[in-house]
Amino acid sequence: MPSLYDFNVRTIRGEAKPMSDYQGKVMLIVNTATKCGFAPQFKGLEKLHKTYKDQGLAVLGFPSNQFMKQEPGDDAQVAQACELNHGVTFPLFAKIDVNGPGAHPLYQYLTSQKRGFLGSKSIKWNFTKFLVDRNGTIVKRFKPTDTPEQIEAHLQKLLGLKTTV
Repeated sequence: MPSLYDFNVRTIRGEAKPMSDYQGKVMLIVNTATKCGFAPQFKGLEKLHKTYKDQGLAVLGFPSNQFMKQEPGDDAQVAQACELNHGVTFPLFAKIDVNGPGAHPLYQYLTSQKRGFLGSKSIKWNFTKFLVDRNGTIVKRFKPTDTPEQIEAHLQKLLGLKTTV
């Protein structure tokens, strides 16, 4: 059975990136869309990134256009929108499908490891979040409505920090 670290992804700038580069880190993996009503969460995700990256957190954004075409641009346009409109500096990856037969293998793995509401494997909407511990185990799946601020205590616990939230 594969582990999370066996997958390869492509950065938003087109470079190959093995997930094994994140081994030993706590990861928050999020499917994003800049035109989504949940796009204000970019700011909260960026705050988590800046606050905890030195303690071992990696926030990883995977743009997807599968939900009402809310990520219509190409990778360069997505990167620009994330940087200019939302101040994103955490790693972004090339646009992918998160559902269906064309779903990226990473997302096929994530959804098979941690199912959603009523045991569903499919991603319901943009900004679904997967929290991964330092060993590569998916420990929790968060709904799009779960804000970065609501997730912070879970991150702190996995990072071995005293929870402040």
